[in-house]
Amino acid sequence: MAWFTDRHCFLLAVAFYGLSTVYSVFLWRKGFRRDDWVNYILLAVGVALHTLAMTRRGLSFHSCPVNNLYEAITFLLWTLGLASLIYSLLPRLKFLAAFTAPVLFTLGVFALMPALDPPHGLKPEFSGGLRSLHAATILLAYGAFGLAAVAATMFLAQQHDLKAHKLRALLSLLPSIQRLELVTTRLVVVGFALLTIGLAVGSQLPRKEGVSFFSDTKVLWSALLWLVYLEALVAHKFFGRSARRFAVGIIIAFVFLLLTFWVTNLSSPLHHDNSPQSASRASSLTLAEPFLVTYHSSLVICE
Repeated sequence: MAWFTDRHCFLLAVAFYGLSTVYSVFLWRKGFRRDDWVNYILLAVGVALHTLAMTRRGLSFHSCPVNNLYEAITFLLWTLGLASLIYSLLPRLKFLAAFTAPVLFTLGVFALMPALDPPHGLKPEFSGGLRSLHAATILLAYGAFGLAAVAATMFLAQQHDLKAHKLRALLSLLPSIQRLELVTTRLVVVGFALLTIGLAVGSQLPRKEGVSFFSDTKVLWSALLWLVYLEALVAHKFFGRSARRFAVGIIIAFVFLLLTFWVTNLSSPLHHDNSPQSASRASSLTLAEPFLVTYHSSLVICE
């Protein structure tokens, strides 16, 4: 299967790291009170696919696969994943895998950025990191905002049921409204921080001659989005905006993001490029996007 490359193996590994990350949330909800091998098996499958990807890459070049940023990151992640599997067998470290999975998933998505894996030349190539960091942080920020909107919707549903004195609110599998409010706030904070980093990194990227960064449509839209989430956080944390109004604002902000993202992207000289290389990069980024949102579910574990 010539079409099934080592990168496809690694993409599958990242998918299993994402599944392990999501399942970690269920372990958190159970309070880590008992052994559960499902998460360990998911991580083990990911590490096995990761090993296969590195083996195929190494055999294809007849050398240790550490010739660019993609290969260096995947090698480090492989050692982390393998060490986590081994140490998780110890009784006092049995939940280590639940905390390792989010790291493997996040850095795995970053490693999949196409700019980190240029064609092999005579010398190792470690360029492209800045552009990939910009793309990864922006996409992860959107993922954080998306999951924050989901958590906010759950909060509103729970609050409505409690106000209506409905029994299903007491018997629901959803977290408490206090927990949902906290999770929503933390996800917005994480998304805001990632968006800030992404914008800062993007301002340092090389641009076409005559194209201004600060007058670009997508940059202006991102700055507006940054201000919207900043206002929501400040008003909620420092000026007493109610949890309900905060949740409604986060949902509206994400709907705005979804409805206007592609319009601003297509009208941006900095981001809209019809070259074959650009199309290839966009296709590769699309492969990673379905897994981005799953990572942020793991943030509730860190409480």
